[in-house]
Order: sequence, then C-alpha cells, then structure tokens
Amino acid sequence: MFVRIVKMSFHAKHISTFQKIFEEKKALIRASKGCTLLELYQDKHTPEIFFTYSYWDDEEDLEAYRNSELFTSVWAQTKALFNDRPLAWSVNKKVSLP
Repeated sequence: MFVRIVKMSFHAKHISTFQKIFEEKKALIRASKGCTLLELYQDKHTPEIFFTYSYWDDEEDLEAYRNSELFTSVWAQTKALFNDRPLAWSVNKKVSLP
C-alpha cells in the first residue's frame, strides 16, 4: 500500500467548480480498483490550495486509474481551473497513530 498526494492550486473564482467536480466524481474515483481511501483537504490560510490523499494497493492500480477514461475526463476538467502547476508524490506510509 502507498499514498498518492496531489497538490493543486486554483484560481479563486474556480474553487466552487472544482469542488463540484470532486463531489460528483469522488465515489467513482474511490471505487477504482485498488483505491482504499480518498480524501480532499483545503489549506487553512490559502484557500486556493487543495490536496488529495489517496491510498492504493499497488502502483499498477494507480497507473490503471491514471490511464482510465474517468481520470482523463476528470483531469481535463480540473486542469483548466489551475493557477499553478500541480505537484504529486507517491509515498510509502511508515507510521500511523490512530
């Protein structure tokens, strides 16, 4: 299992559009093979910045999602709203304290 973290920054006028897209697609993204968790965060001090955290069973599952029609559609809608280049990391979780 690993975690995919994506940082996205939007024009302020597009925040509600992004949130609507996420709300409409989140269940489909979460239902993708190998996705075990999907979370969305918004920066407390810079509301134009959002992060998605998704947990994946393995890299092949993430790559299958990234090559899917769902991802292509969602990403095309989302990237048109950016005010900066998105950043992404794939990380291994080392410690988690509930």
